[in-house]
Amino acid sequence: MSGTTTAAALRRRAAGAGANRWVVLVVLCVSLLLVAVDATVLHVAVPAVTEDLRPGAVELLWIVDSYPLVCASLLILFGTLGDRVGRRRVLLLGYALFGVASGAAALADDAQVLIAARALLGVGGAMIMPATLSLLRQVFPDRRERALAIGIWSAVAAVGAAVGPLLGGFLLEHFWWGSVFLVNIPLMLVSLPVGRLLLPESKGDGDGPWDVAGALMAAAGLFALVLGVKRLGGGSVAGAGTVLPLLVGAGLLAAFVRRQRRRAHPLVDLRMFARPAFSTSVGCIVLAMLALVGLELIAAQYLQLVLGLSPLETGLRLLPLTIAAMAAGLAGARMLRRCGPRRMVCSGFCLTAAAVVVLTAMGAQDDWPLLLTGFVLLGFGLETTLFGAYESMLSEAPADRAGGAAAIGETSYQLGAGIGIALLGSVMNAAYAPGLAGIPGVPATASSAASHSLGEAYEVADRLGGPAGAALRDAARHSFVHGLHVTLLVSAGLLLLGAAMALRLPRTMQCEPPVVEVPAPREATGRRVPELKA
Repeated sequence: MSGTTTAAALRRRAAGAGANRWVVLVVLCVSLLLVAVDATVLHVAVPAVTEDLRPGAVELLWIVDSYPLVCASLLILFGTLGDRVGRRRVLLLGYALFGVASGAAALADDAQVLIAARALLGVGGAMIMPATLSLLRQVFPDRRERALAIGIWSAVAAVGAAVGPLLGGFLLEHFWWGSVFLVNIPLMLVSLPVGRLLLPESKGDGDGPWDVAGALMAAAGLFALVLGVKRLGGGSVAGAGTVLPLLVGAGLLAAFVRRQRRRAHPLVDLRMFARPAFSTSVGCIVLAMLALVGLELIAAQYLQLVLGLSPLETGLRLLPLTIAAMAAGLAGARMLRRCGPRRMVCSGFCLTAAAVVVLTAMGAQDDWPLLLTGFVLLGFGLETTLFGAYESMLSEAPADRAGGAAAIGETSYQLGAGIGIALLGSVMNAAYAPGLAGIPGVPATASSAASHSLGEAYEVADRLGGPAGAALRDAARHSFVHGLHVTLLVSAGLLLLGAAMALRLPRTMQCEPPVVEVPAPREATGRRVPELKA
């Protein structure tokens, strides 16, 4: 920088750059909102899709699961590709693909077309998700500003997850089921030109060739592993359809790790895991998601099947959880500066465990003050944990590896969610089923069928009718509540394990001092003195 550049000009330039950063944050948050909404909006449309397209049981499973399966398996591929060819380029391509896939899903006239469109949506989502987080890492080099940006980013993610079912319910009341996908198209048509105009391009150092074989190996391994975990959560524990994908996925990922260790220019720099803050943050994300997704699923079943609330009423009862999560995300930057990563994440886990213990007082009757208190504590505690873990993970990763680091974080998020449904669902079933054995007047075959889930128990009770049906229904409700209590206690134990793990995080938020260019003075002879950077 020349010595004639004034301090006022420097301040004006910094202020302009700061304004641009916050505009970029808005664009990235809109991108994330679309992906977050699409991950949950289909849940309320499943009955309408089933009635219209008449898919088989396997086809219906793939309609629901193809999006998260494909998205989770391709996160590392597209995250590292963005480091190589440009994160904005990958993000804009993801926008375009997401819009095209949304149109195809809305107009699908049979189950196979809808499955393919949902898979394409997963490809687009895998392009968008790590790109938004890695661009935040680049656009906000100052850790204090980045913490605030990540807080806003995470609050938007919480809004998207909550808005999805509510938006889907509203659209289904007024339009056909394809409208839940069609709303993406105008937003993507706006995001593409705005993103091209406003988003900066950023890349990694680009040393060495991109490891295509390694990227495909990671994608195939993650696909198989996530598929196996989902089948495990569906109750198929010992079947070949569960064991084989788990073994294949674990084998491919082990081979991927060996390959990356041997390469001079690896796709994923595994040395990041040698940093305690990075590896601990990833583990905390897995544990937090493990508790969150499993508990949300079971809580939704409790609200609808035990308390008899409608889907819309259920969404409204869970809304305080989302509002509390938004508040934690917006306050996260200040909490991180005051408490540091260690205390923030550890406190978040402990607060969530306390919320879970409070919720063990739930019974077969509605107690809305208790549910409100538990859900608010749960939302605030979990978002505090996730915020601190994500911020620490990104800050520990080298800037040129931001895409790969973001992809690792998002992959751990997806794996934690899948494992949570499998693990807590298994605990729930193990505690629920014994309570349905030996009910007077109920045949053993009926009890066996009712032990699969509370919904099936209600169907069996309706078929039986009379005193036997009423006895089965009452026993199933009480067994479900008992299973919920056991599951909540197991979750509390896992959350306390996460709190212990968080003790490996740094005590304080270590911020690098900003680099300020100092105008170079001139010697008496007129020669420039070499510039210094403070």
